[in-house]
Amino acid sequence: MADTKREIERKFEFTSVEAGQRGVPDLTGTAGIAAVHDRGTVDLDAVYYDTLDQRLAADGLTLRRRTGGADAGWHLKLPVSPDVRDEIRAGLADTVPGALTALLRSRVRDGALLPQMRLLSSRRVLHLLDADGALLAELSTDAVRAEGHDASAAWTEVEVELADGVDPALLDAVEKTFRKAGLTVSEAPSKLARALAETGSAPAPRPGGTPADGTAGAHVLAYLREQFAALVAQDPAVRRGLPDSVHQMRVATRRLRSALRTYRTVVDRERTDPLRAELRWLAAELGVDRDQEVLLERLQARIGELPRPLLVGPVRGRLRTWNTTRRSGSRRRALAALDDARYLALLDALDALLQDPPLRPAAARPAVRILPKAVLAEHARLSRRIEAAFALTAGEERDVALHEARKAAKRARYAAEAARPALGSPAKRLAKRVKAVQTLLGDHQDSVVAREALRGLALQASGAGEPSFSWGVLYGREETLAARAERELPEVWAEAADPRSLT
Repeated sequence: MADTKREIERKFEFTSVEAGQRGVPDLTGTAGIAAVHDRGTVDLDAVYYDTLDQRLAADGLTLRRRTGGADAGWHLKLPVSPDVRDEIRAGLADTVPGALTALLRSRVRDGALLPQMRLLSSRRVLHLLDADGALLAELSTDAVRAEGHDASAAWTEVEVELADGVDPALLDAVEKTFRKAGLTVSEAPSKLARALAETGSAPAPRPGGTPADGTAGAHVLAYLREQFAALVAQDPAVRRGLPDSVHQMRVATRRLRSALRTYRTVVDRERTDPLRAELRWLAAELGVDRDQEVLLERLQARIGELPRPLLVGPVRGRLRTWNTTRRSGSRRRALAALDDARYLALLDALDALLQDPPLRPAAARPAVRILPKAVLAEHARLSRRIEAAFALTAGEERDVALHEARKAAKRARYAAEAARPALGSPAKRLAKRVKAVQTLLGDHQDSVVAREALRGLALQASGAGEPSFSWGVLYGREETLAARAERELPEVWAEAADPRSLT
């Protein structure tokens, strides 16, 4: 069984030998720190694991097996934001626990996790307490020795980790006091990162998100790398069931698929079309869980808006039962897709594409000459679908046409967003205006889906001998919302209908 702890901490190092000899200053009186208790010294022995090509280190992750101290065992640290990481712990074992390998699958895939670095630390621990004796933070001074395959290094560092629920502003106050005493914030985000740097073992930097030149190929590849990194990073979040993770992973999948289609004059579609098909499969598998999540939130909101006299029968209870039945299956389906060999093959294929991209001749031309044409082509597709929907009378056929227009709006928006680093403000404005169209069409489609669900809920309630009145009221309200969206669409579309500023 793995446990998760959110770590909010900051690492410091001494700026001189003299500062190191003085040690950390007394923090009593700093930002509510009323007392400092010495908790003694403990010896820690940690072996860090990674693939041979250091995929974890390249993404800022650490996996270690540590003995000594109160939390001996396996620790996986996932970056959340500066100063913040999630540490997922599992019990001490000879091999990496399965709960942790699952969270690393999108990065490790079929690779082996092997010992890469050993860190031996002598840690002096101080507890920083408030006036009531409650723990504010733990201050550790570590004398570290790093032992790599071919080199070693040694240094001393100071770490301040907040207790649960403590305001992060405490770290700023401690940093201010430390600076006066000759300590500065460490440039290394973790002990492992410093050990790798000081032993000459750091992984080679990956291509960044900023294009190396102004060519169309450089811009498109930078965008593809960014979205692929987002997809890989969301995998462990989805497995952990973190809020919005399925949505974010699905968005990255769709953006990748959209970019491969939109910029097929830059990247050869003979290689990319099969990947687009696989990305569509992945988005569909993830979509079952995400769509149910969105639908539930909408129905809960609508029920919350109903006046009490219109809530007849066990409406909320019926909704909970309905959602539990549907959601359990949808989450299993999403997790099954992430464990499928087909998914791992897709990740490998995307990796291979980005390492050896099949660029077409247009890729060598300036981005400002190539990208606008691709964005305008997507916008033209959107225009055709909007006009086709406008030509239909209200009803099921028009609902379908508006849904198709919504998908085209999403592709046009993604195309403009991908082109923004090269095209600047015109692409930003177009993306914003098309997003407004997409949002309105999305509200309309959500209403269509909600009405179908409400009809089913009414039938279930009736079959169970419950009143179906409230479900009918909600159905009528959704019809009204959809009609309003259709009335607003021409005006919103008019704002986005002229993309000539791109040229």
